[in-house]
Amino acid sequence: MTYLENLGINAKKAEASIRSISEKKKNDALAAIADILTENADKIIAANAADLENARRNNMSDAMTDRLRLDKKRIEAIAEGVRYVAELPDPVGRILSEKTLPNGLNIRKISVPLGVIGIIFESRPNVTVDAAALCLKSGNVSVLRGGSDAISSNKCLVDLMRLALEKNGINKDVICLVEDTSREAVNDFMKLNRYIDVLIPRGGHGLIQNAVNNSTIPVIQTGEGNCSVYVDASADIGKAVDIVDNGKTQRPSVCNAIENVLVHRDAAEKFLSALEKRWSGKVKIFGDRRTSEYIKIDREATEEDYKTEFLDYMIAVKTVDSLEEAVDFINRCGTKHSECIVTENQDNAARFQREVDAAAVYVNASTRFTDGGEFGLGAEIGISTQKLHARGPMGLEEMTSYKYLINGSGQIRK
Repeated sequence: MTYLENLGINAKKAEASIRSISEKKKNDALAAIADILTENADKIIAANAADLENARRNNMSDAMTDRLRLDKKRIEAIAEGVRYVAELPDPVGRILSEKTLPNGLNIRKISVPLGVIGIIFESRPNVTVDAAALCLKSGNVSVLRGGSDAISSNKCLVDLMRLALEKNGINKDVICLVEDTSREAVNDFMKLNRYIDVLIPRGGHGLIQNAVNNSTIPVIQTGEGNCSVYVDASADIGKAVDIVDNGKTQRPSVCNAIENVLVHRDAAEKFLSALEKRWSGKVKIFGDRRTSEYIKIDREATEEDYKTEFLDYMIAVKTVDSLEEAVDFINRCGTKHSECIVTENQDNAARFQREVDAAAVYVNASTRFTDGGEFGLGAEIGISTQKLHARGPMGLEEMTSYKYLINGSGQIRK
């Protein structure tokens, strides 16, 4: 038996045990996890320091290193996220519908956990805790496979969470970590359909496509965010600059940061000049020829640039002639994550929200709000960019499926 098969068997056994755990017991375990993380902040930071040192040796970019870094403030924020999840209503066992047929059969449709959930993700160790907490609250087992760049942090976090589970009388294998970070282990992990019910890859294009193309486990695509802001002809320029600046620079290494700016030709001169002044060289701008007529660009943008998730202080800019051109561009180059229009024209706003195919479509607000916490869902398992069975930030409700309970009194089908 291989290491991964043994992990899968243990996770499946844990799934059977978690089905009977009460909401109170789950909440008590989540509170214990939050406490043990804050009480052991120094231990977590020490483990994280080893990952940061490896990142330095591997010349990781500043933006990506920021995703990896943990400090006491971030650990406390992670713990608060766990406490928030504990306070949310239990999504399991809700009666979604109920009816009694003419033959007397009573049929109830109730929410149930998905089962054993495999999560593959990169860099950000906060995902380790967010995913485990959401899975626990929704009655699911989590099998976590983070990247090699965060392995020390992830081991420490998972060890602490498993200890909290044991102290609360819960099978520690409700939260599992794949400690083998090799590429071969990833490919083998994606073939564990005998033990894992759903696979959620959370990361860049390569990771997600590898899962989609090679997994024998049903996949929910999340995370890849080639997001755009379209500055309409009627846009308030100050508002547009604030939204674009926030969307790109507030935290450029995350999936809801923007990678493209489209600007209507009638607003291009004022908006681009104001944006160039705001950034003062902080962001590398790749633009088309028309954009270069208004501001200095670092180089001409290619078609590939418009489809690239930079996750850094870089952006691709394009001047367009119409709302229709902007919508066509977004639907062709985007990843169906988060898109925004800045406009004072309500007809254009409504048309943009109607015609853009994305999980979250904004009017006059930063795409940085696409987040489970910001949407009031608590921590999130990821941002689903597909249409089945979940779309957008995946909170507790999206971590459930349903089944039918049918009660009779001896009915038989004729």
